[in-house]
Amino acid sequence: MNFQEGAYIYINKPYRMSSFGALAHIRYLVSKRLRVKRVKMGHAGTLDPLATGVLILCTGKATKQIEALQLHSKEYTATLQLGATTPSFDREHTVDYTYPTKHITRELILQTLPQFVGDIMQVPPAYSACMVDGHRAYKMARRGEEVTLAAKPVHIDEIELTDFDPATMQMSIRVACGKGTYIRSLARDIGYALNSGAFLTALCRTRLGDVRIEDCLTFDEFPAWLDKVMKEEETIK
Repeated sequence: MNFQEGAYIYINKPYRMSSFGALAHIRYLVSKRLRVKRVKMGHAGTLDPLATGVLILCTGKATKQIEALQLHSKEYTATLQLGATTPSFDREHTVDYTYPTKHITRELILQTLPQFVGDIMQVPPAYSACMVDGHRAYKMARRGEEVTLAAKPVHIDEIELTDFDPATMQMSIRVACGKGTYIRSLARDIGYALNSGAFLTALCRTRLGDVRIEDCLTFDEFPAWLDKVMKEEETIK
């Protein structure tokens, strides 16, 4: 594996780390092992800091494939807390509004989810990297500025309800979708469709294209893997 020429690294991004932070950590380890100042590296498909899962890192000439990789379908598992919302649609911010939930049943959820399958219009979260008049939406939101984002077309292939706990009003779903889909926005919209509210408490990208989470390395596993592939490369030489 020639990292400087071009290679793909599959990482299971840790919780509470940005995608760029994960890239920077791996790039540092690879550059140090190669004894070079900085290996060219980019990532395909940004994950929120509070999300975990598949993050594809591309090195060298493989960075030219980033845009193509981002077009691939994705799959997520997500846990939603029903009956409340937050400004960021996840646990990054505290609850701002609460809603009734007594009317919500498994049957109602199963009846509601199909309306989100197919081509739909979705408004991205204010706390997102979307651009508004040349500024990042999340930076404007953090400054307390009003952020108005237009709805964008997205495609959702499948939504499956995998768990529902009526005692805690938490539900879990598996989502297969296309580029540009915000699972945080999907959580918000599901809550509203249930005549309540909802926000994400957990999110994991389990697949990007043909790369599944089982194919990915954790940060703890990466150093030993890197040492192994470098020794194999040296043996070939």
